[in-house]
Amino acid sequence: MGEDGRLTAVVALAQGMAAAHTPRESWRAAALGACRALGGSFAALSVWERELGRLRVLVNVGNRAQGEEEFPGDETYPVHQFPEITEFLHERWVAGGEPNAWVETAEGPAAGQPGYCHQRVAALRRRGRGCCVVAPIVLNGRAWGELYVARSAGVPVFDRGDADFATVLASVVAAGLAQSERLEEARRLAFTDALTGLANRRAVDVRLEEAIERHRDQGGVVSLVVCDLNGLKHVNDTRGHAVGDRLLERFGSVLSLCGAMLPGALAARLGGDEFCLLVVGSPADDVVKAADELCRRAAELELGEGVACGVASTEDPIGPVRSARRLFRLADAAQYQAKAVRADRPVVAGREGEDDPVVRLADAEPSGEGAVERRRFRGRLP
Repeated sequence: MGEDGRLTAVVALAQGMAAAHTPRESWRAAALGACRALGGSFAALSVWERELGRLRVLVNVGNRAQGEEEFPGDETYPVHQFPEITEFLHERWVAGGEPNAWVETAEGPAAGQPGYCHQRVAALRRRGRGCCVVAPIVLNGRAWGELYVARSAGVPVFDRGDADFATVLASVVAAGLAQSERLEEARRLAFTDALTGLANRRAVDVRLEEAIERHRDQGGVVSLVVCDLNGLKHVNDTRGHAVGDRLLERFGSVLSLCGAMLPGALAARLGGDEFCLLVVGSPADDVVKAADELCRRAAELELGEGVACGVASTEDPIGPVRSARRLFRLADAAQYQAKAVRADRPVVAGREGEDDPVVRLADAEPSGEGAVERRRFRGRLP
């Protein structure tokens, strides 16, 4: 590949990573771009998990050998099997050199010998590959992981020029990973409550809309538990907002713990003293059981006065649920009912027979107004 071809390949790799919407897409774009740029048959991207002392493979692309998954769940290798990721790089940097890529073949090291090769050579032979080029990825001044590109046996092996080009590609990948991490952190912050670390209202709205759309198309149970933490204002007024924040954090932990009883539940703080659990797929009775446990644990908190808890589930007799808004209104109405009667257990929409007061309240439409909104529930309770 000439200089123009390599420049085009670098641009394509960078554009592929920039267009990625998730970390997985970014990893795949990096590996595929490098594989094509270097004329490889296979490529992988791995991260060095320092705290666990291992290289973890994030993605495998190209002609995968038996047992190699595209996004492996547990393909890891002890770093001591590949000490060049630590010792070799460190020695290079101490000597003032750069973390350049190197080539190894099924016969042993080729261009850019790092001094360690036995595990990689064995892997090449075992998987029917003739050579590989390994490029360290450096992010924020530290070794982050490696880019690995291999060619099949019987084709020309990588040379020094390929190793130098792989070093360039690794730097492009590092820039793309840094951008991806920044975007992922921004997304995380956009959907996370800063005080409790739970999801926020925006995250609930997005997930609930998706869940209700699937419910309309395919069926399946969608449930919502809405909670109002009692006594927060009194704590703020008498003991200060720092103590009130501690109560919110503590209840957030309890909500997270109870949510863990339900596979895939999303625990969230809606704002102020309002929290919720969004549950998809679990039976309504299991959701009510978790909500009951939440009420019990909230009542045992050192601060506060327990929690008012309402539940609405598409599995209960609440009528058709064609919008996320209606399920929210039902759960809100149940929660306000629980607060009005000072219930120490959850109130569940649809479980009081045909003329269920919660369903009636949620679906009421005052003259000249739209469907009852959350702020209008107060004062309309029986």
